[in-house]
Amino acid sequence: MVRYEIEGGRPLNGELTVQGSKNAVLPMMAAALLCRGSVVLHNCPRIDDVFCMIRILEHLGCTVNWEGHTVIIDAYEVRSETVPAKEAKRMRSSVILLGALLGRRKKAVLSRPGGCVIGERPIDLHLSSLQKMGADIRQEEEYMYVKAPVLTGARIELAKSSVGATENILLAAVLAKGVTEIVNAAREPEIPELCRLLRAMGADIENRGNGYIRVRGVKELHDAELTVMSDRIVTGTYLLAAAAAGGEVTVLNPPWGQVQALLTVLSGMGLTVRETEEYIYVKRMDEYLGVDFLETRPYPGFPTDLQSPLLAVLLRAKGKSRIRETIFESRFRAAEEFPKLGARVSIDGPVCTVEGVPKLHGARLISHELRGGAALILAGLAADGRTMVEDKGFIRRGYERMEADLRKLGAGISVTDSTDDR
Repeated sequence: MVRYEIEGGRPLNGELTVQGSKNAVLPMMAAALLCRGSVVLHNCPRIDDVFCMIRILEHLGCTVNWEGHTVIIDAYEVRSETVPAKEAKRMRSSVILLGALLGRRKKAVLSRPGGCVIGERPIDLHLSSLQKMGADIRQEEEYMYVKAPVLTGARIELAKSSVGATENILLAAVLAKGVTEIVNAAREPEIPELCRLLRAMGADIENRGNGYIRVRGVKELHDAELTVMSDRIVTGTYLLAAAAAGGEVTVLNPPWGQVQALLTVLSGMGLTVRETEEYIYVKRMDEYLGVDFLETRPYPGFPTDLQSPLLAVLLRAKGKSRIRETIFESRFRAAEEFPKLGARVSIDGPVCTVEGVPKLHGARLISHELRGGAALILAGLAADGRTMVEDKGFIRRGYERMEADLRKLGAGISVTDSTDDR
């Protein structure tokens, strides 16, 4: 158990540089399996999900080395197609290895992927899409066995715009025979980022940016080197931290143009917001307004990953705010903790209503998932007194030393790991 202790009531001030993107780098690391050589990724975040993916790649036969925030993956020899169950259950993103392993080994064995408890998140779209490309799938209680002696391009119309399914199709398609068309492909920035790496490796991909992607399979891929973009969700989290605690924060090297939905919300709440290609600046010194009604939506809409952190900010906003969650049905676990701080929160199905209060008080909170854990820390920044957030390692899956970043801004936060106490 990791414990975060926050001394709230301190405004944040200063600047920080945001880490590389978690959601971009994980499929890139999976893509490295497709190359009989090396893939070098700069600006790679040193977070638990990346370490988990490294352990998987090493189990499959890759050699992986770190140089600061650069990860070097040598996949010349891939000896296995079985993803270790222990690691797959730690991380939802393990599912994207299906497409990469089919492309490299023509088969894959994967246990049911784990991760955060924020909803069912079925992988039917992943499996049905791979089947259209010629994959044979056998599912047992614990494992999926997928094989495709020959992967063939196909026209795949996704019933739902899915980031993971789009990534799996891309990874399977780049070495498949013929042409693959993806209709209603996800438009999140992580998709063109994966396409950027695959093109650097020699793939033939046309991404129009309107939900249509066309891939012409090639015979082989080659070495590549790329710098990973900054993390838009971490960027949003720190901007919301400034909104929750007050003060003024500048995030350097942000992902240009990727957090517009959040900046629009913050401006509407009365905060000062400035954005350039080099930085994003947010200032809150006085009272601020709530949000009448907001829905989470796929990109470029308001991201579900920032829904809980935004709720933490709204706990002290003037008036009543309503947020409707449309992506994951169990993403109000953090909201269930907020009343311990003296917040007025009610949940009715997919809608969470917050009535802002003038003050919050410290309390002991329990984190149940990654973004919700970050939201509890933000709520602690906004509360008077001491707040303790108990977390089973969720936060470290996506944030590289979040407590250190917040301390740079003047937050009173410390962390202890209970495993060190044994």
